[in-house]
Amino acid sequence: MDEFKIDAYSPQEIAQRVEKVGVTKARLDFWSTLALGVLAGAFIGLGAMFFTLVVHDSKLSFGFTQLIGGAAFSLGLILVIVGGAELFTGNSLIVMAFADRKITLKELLRNWAIVFLGNFFGALTMVVWIYLSRHWAMNQYLVGLKAVLIANAKVNFSFLEMLIRGILANALVCLAVWLCFSGRNVVDKILSIVFPITAMVACGFEHCVANMYYIPLGIILKSRPEIIEAAQAGIFAKPPDFSLLTWENFLFRNLIPVTLGNIIGGVALVGVIYWFIYLRKNRGGV
Repeated sequence: MDEFKIDAYSPQEIAQRVEKVGVTKARLDFWSTLALGVLAGAFIGLGAMFFTLVVHDSKLSFGFTQLIGGAAFSLGLILVIVGGAELFTGNSLIVMAFADRKITLKELLRNWAIVFLGNFFGALTMVVWIYLSRHWAMNQYLVGLKAVLIANAKVNFSFLEMLIRGILANALVCLAVWLCFSGRNVVDKILSIVFPITAMVACGFEHCVANMYYIPLGIILKSRPEIIEAAQAGIFAKPPDFSLLTWENFLFRNLIPVTLGNIIGGVALVGVIYWFIYLRKNRGGV
């Protein structure tokens, strides 16, 4: 009979568990990987939707609004981890199995490519559901206006700013996933997720899968007459300029630099470092 334990797994055990799961993920069949990727994209979209609703008319301070919004967004990763799904950013940790030569570079890149595609489709599917549901019409279209303002802000930064924000974002996402591997039950996993993800969102860092929901929804809504009217009725020093909120800018000013940053943050700042500490060969012990 296996020994019953309630204490958290040690970092050494976490590293071994992450590597083992990484091998399984990298060798999962195409259709299962794609379907799980679609689910993750939809789940992150739900978290982004919840964030938008929670913060859209907050009268609290900026910092506290971001704090509660970040906690709301945590719903997305909770659904991914507890419900079971494949998230591109979290799968940066598969690099540990690659670094230990348990999987090939081809298997690593295959997983990332399929999951990225699935995440994109899942997030866009959630955009369609939210648009058709007219969820954005809540509170006299202010929820929809906030969705457009969020999307617009994300295409108004430089390539370097988006790259760095992407690096920091996925460092926190992968740390949340890493901490989840320390837990032995659902409560452990949820608590492991909430604080790093809340910090990521509250600090304004950039997550490529979340942006696959935020920005397309903003692009679709920006020309709706109800949203334009809500913006004109809002309290702005000058009417907001949505001219940069385009599909081209979504790709080149946000998605590409954020995705590159997410890869660097997850791989270099979490996966490779923990592999070096706990799984590197001939280390002479920990």
